[in-house]
Amino acid sequence: MRFELPTATRSSVEACIADQFDGLYSGPVVGSPRFRGGQIAADAALNRFDVTGYRDGRNQVLPIADRRASGLSPYIRHGLLSLPEVWSAVEHGPSDDVRAFRQELLWQEYARHWYARLGSATASPLRHDPQASRPGSGWDRMLPCLDAAVDELETDGWLVNQARMWLASDWGVRNQLDWRTGEDRFFTHLLDGSRAANRLGWQWTVGVGSSRQYGFARDQVQRRAPELCRSCPHAAACPLEDYPDDQPMVPVDWPTEVDQRGPREVVTYQSPEAVWLTAESLGASDPAMVAHPDLPVVFVFDQPLLARLQLSAKRLIFLLETLAEMAELRHLEVYLGDPVEVLTGRAVAVTHAPVPGFVQRSQGIGPAEIHPWPWLVPDHDGSVRSFSAWSKKLRP
Repeated sequence: MRFELPTATRSSVEACIADQFDGLYSGPVVGSPRFRGGQIAADAALNRFDVTGYRDGRNQVLPIADRRASGLSPYIRHGLLSLPEVWSAVEHGPSDDVRAFRQELLWQEYARHWYARLGSATASPLRHDPQASRPGSGWDRMLPCLDAAVDELETDGWLVNQARMWLASDWGVRNQLDWRTGEDRFFTHLLDGSRAANRLGWQWTVGVGSSRQYGFARDQVQRRAPELCRSCPHAAACPLEDYPDDQPMVPVDWPTEVDQRGPREVVTYQSPEAVWLTAESLGASDPAMVAHPDLPVVFVFDQPLLARLQLSAKRLIFLLETLAEMAELRHLEVYLGDPVEVLTGRAVAVTHAPVPGFVQRSQGIGPAEIHPWPWLVPDHDGSVRSFSAWSKKLRP
């Protein structure tokens, strides 16, 4: 089903989601108060970002004014900012801060390679399997440190990395709940939510994808968000006073890696008549769109996928704000349905996306032209079992 795009205002986009996406989202139809979708917002965020102080301040949680996290991840996740572009933007900053920031960009890059190589296997423990997972409903929101983090997750759709680690550790290590359920909670709300970076982060934190578990305790809150401890009604008897014991685990075999890296050069089968954009690559610099500036652009909201995922409405609002803004500059068609059914038989150019879902859908659609993904660094044939080993072979 093709539908008319709203104007690129928050109220119009929210009204469109409520009217056209019934049954395809969770929570209230309210956009993130901190992030707006679109290329204009992405470019402004990159221009505002000052890498100075990043190394020492990236893990600060509160006060917000002391944070040095970039806040660029929602725009990077959807291709509004490419990793090569962000890498270059900080080149004149202090060397220690630039080095620390670029290391985090390499983690994002690695997560994409990791997910493309392992696919659905990333939903299973990759190194260690917990011997048991206990039933439970989630975080204890009577504790201000956890409540503040969950509230920011559910309201803004974003968290600094330190808060993500606190929540994941409390869930999977201290309370020994199933890490996959917690990862799904994050994925529902995070504007930068991806099965690559989100799932890799959970695997690393709870120890199923790494050699150790990350423990969360009171002293971390005192260092990274001291105001929460000072105002906590449980300060005299903090249940997070001590670090949790490691959860018992058993080793598992590493899954078979596959090759889903996509083309390294443009592959053309026939002349395209339109450009197909995916949620991985919605920026003005999308290679297929840049190559064909006069062709109409097509985006398909994957109705079966959305019905299953039930993402927070703020994630759909972010995407629709981006598309509504794009429609002011390009001829854009937006559909709600099955991408394979909508696009089969249409000669589309597309940029390869390093996610298993793209590979599956593009096989059914048969694009006329496929452009390479704009990697920060070229891929290599080495394993993705270890970030350190993988990154040593790379020269951005």
